[in-house]
Amino acid sequence: MAKFRSARSDYSRTENFAGGEAFKKSPELELVSLLLTSFVKDKFYENEGDQLDRLSELVKSFKDKRFPAKAGIYARNEFGMRSITHALAGEIVNQVKGEDWTKRFVSKVVRRPDDILEIFGYYLGKFGKPIPNSLKKGSASAIKKFDAYQLAKYRGTRSNVKMVDIFRLVHVKPDKDQANLFKDLVEGNLKSTNTWEAKLSKAGQEAKSYEEKRKLKEKAWADLILEGKIGYFALLRNLRNIHEQSDKVIDKALEMLTDRKRIKKSLVLPFRFVTAYYEISKVSGSQKILDAIDEALEISLDNVPKFDGDTLVVLDGSGSMMGFGEDGKSPIEVGGMFASVLIKSNKADFITFSDNAQYMNMSSRGSVMQMTKTLVDSARAGGTNFHAIFNTANRKYDRIIILSDMQGWIGYNTPSEMFNSYKRRMNANPHVYSFDLQGYGTLQFPEHQVYAIAGFSDKVFDIMKVLEKNKRALIKEIDKVIL
Repeated sequence: MAKFRSARSDYSRTENFAGGEAFKKSPELELVSLLLTSFVKDKFYENEGDQLDRLSELVKSFKDKRFPAKAGIYARNEFGMRSITHALAGEIVNQVKGEDWTKRFVSKVVRRPDDILEIFGYYLGKFGKPIPNSLKKGSASAIKKFDAYQLAKYRGTRSNVKMVDIFRLVHVKPDKDQANLFKDLVEGNLKSTNTWEAKLSKAGQEAKSYEEKRKLKEKAWADLILEGKIGYFALLRNLRNIHEQSDKVIDKALEMLTDRKRIKKSLVLPFRFVTAYYEISKVSGSQKILDAIDEALEISLDNVPKFDGDTLVVLDGSGSMMGFGEDGKSPIEVGGMFASVLIKSNKADFITFSDNAQYMNMSSRGSVMQMTKTLVDSARAGGTNFHAIFNTANRKYDRIIILSDMQGWIGYNTPSEMFNSYKRRMNANPHVYSFDLQGYGTLQFPEHQVYAIAGFSDKVFDIMKVLEKNKRALIKEIDKVIL
């Protein structure tokens, strides 16, 4: 998602991880960037532990912890961000004592039963016992939102923290309708027999031969698809299995995959489609599946803003952009996907940069996936020279959209002087959207009409629609969250 501050007083000079001059974001900006880009996995310049340490220090920097709490609820429920919001919840309940709103925060940041397990796991692993009352009460409230299917599916029997342990810790008081359900869970009688994983596992266990196993799995997939009992993300991840094990229902599966309502409800991050596309592309006879994934991706981004005037899209093709990413997807692949969508929707000009920058002609008629592959393959993996962008830009643009991890270092200094030179040379005053694809916490552009944006969801484009008119768009959205 997005976060910004336009006034220069919100920034101070620092050095980024690459050793170049940068501007330090305000605590609000840095926190939201981290929440909306971190999957708590190693990145090129920052490992998992460093991210969690930075998160802890950021939360401490807020005298009033309600903004971090609201930002966490927003990141979890609007963008589907999981691990980083679990850690945030653990930090907040540890740092905030005696406030009534913290139990409501815990309940609202929990979207699935296993969110509770992860928050407890983080808290116990870092802080140990005793468990804060806010975490107990908030978890007890959240548990009541879930039915037998959800609690059985996420009961955590193989993890160190199990749902039955949580029940005993938080003393859930069920209503009359839930009493038997909770009793079954505590006594170990609640089984996940109706999940897609359970159905596939059962098919494999009951088979006495390879042929029987094949037929049982074929039927299991068919039942799951025809009865609509598989979630959207599971469907996307298992397209190859469905194609290879139960191809008779692949058309129905693809119909579900491209269903607009399912896509919007799923909170599946757009770059997940890229992961699925690359996996399916290895399989022969899968063109219709690739076409469906492409269609689903475009539906997931169908609210991309169509701007008035001239737009320039800029993609960082430097070495750090080839680094670590969720599910093996690097920042260049995520950035390439966004660039493709923006170019296609707005017929924008395109510049790629690393040591130097150059214009690149891109046809807007190709599919998003085809365009993304072209952009990724063209990346040079050199240094990071933001100055080159504005030295190369030779037209007056109404807006410039930069997709990067913001780790500029060539020339050391930030590109402010070159940016101002471009504005004078072209008599331009563009809006600049600075997409931070890794959430490292520094900026290259603290200027007026510059918006620092982070996140991989299609919701980010909703914010882009109003940024040029209302600079406090995201802050207002987060402040609307009720604790």
